[in-house]
Amino acid sequence: MLVATYNIHRGRAPGGLRDSRTLIQGVVAEIAPDLIALQEAQPYFRRGTPMLDAAALARDLDLCPLPIAERPGHQGWRSNVVLIRRGTRLLSPPRPLRLGGMEPRGAVLAELDAGWGPFRLIATHLSLGGERRRLQARALLAAIEAGPAMPTLLLGDLNEWRPGASALGVLAPFFGTPPAAPTFPAFHPVASLDRILAHPRALVPRVEVHDTPLARRASDHLPLVARLDLSALSPAASAPAPPSRRSAPAPH
Repeated sequence: MLVATYNIHRGRAPGGLRDSRTLIQGVVAEIAPDLIALQEAQPYFRRGTPMLDAAALARDLDLCPLPIAERPGHQGWRSNVVLIRRGTRLLSPPRPLRLGGMEPRGAVLAELDAGWGPFRLIATHLSLGGERRRLQARALLAAIEAGPAMPTLLLGDLNEWRPGASALGVLAPFFGTPPAAPTFPAFHPVASLDRILAHPRALVPRVEVHDTPLARRASDHLPLVARLDLSALSPAASAPAPPSRRSAPAPH
């Protein structure tokens, strides 16, 4: 199963002046994922319109948006849009998670079955401030702890490039430390802002940056992709349960 995460810069090219939504759909076609989490996936100046051509995605790529629109005309929650392969089963209604911050951030939590068994998906975009990211990461762990035990994927723009810092430090006991894979800025990537993390950790043995001429023109981030190693789902591959966060302060 091929998964990806991609900050699409609200459908604007890296300079910010040109509409790049057609290019973005071309990049998604290049990747041909089974599941992709998109961040900043709501246009600035067309707030009541969808970012992506859902009919073209279904027709050409067999992908459809996870049904969790924040308001009519939207395709996701707080600019987080998840595209899943048609035929992927929703095991329960997807949940929106409020994460707060100066620019309100959020996450989408869904329990899915793509044919290899139930798994939990969290797609998110975290804040710019380090302390706020720590609070947001604790909220994500609390949401995981509140649900059933199952393999978990965390995809998104975590806005952190330093190993063990802010959100990455909070998430490390459960997800481990992800390898560095620079995705930002697209024209000369040096910062590993975008992440794919998994529990059990061996489920994502490696990640790769999708660096193509089209991707460099479409957004200020490059996509990050990973192919899941489903052999990691044997009982022996299980990692520790998430540490309890019941006493952690809730973000607001």
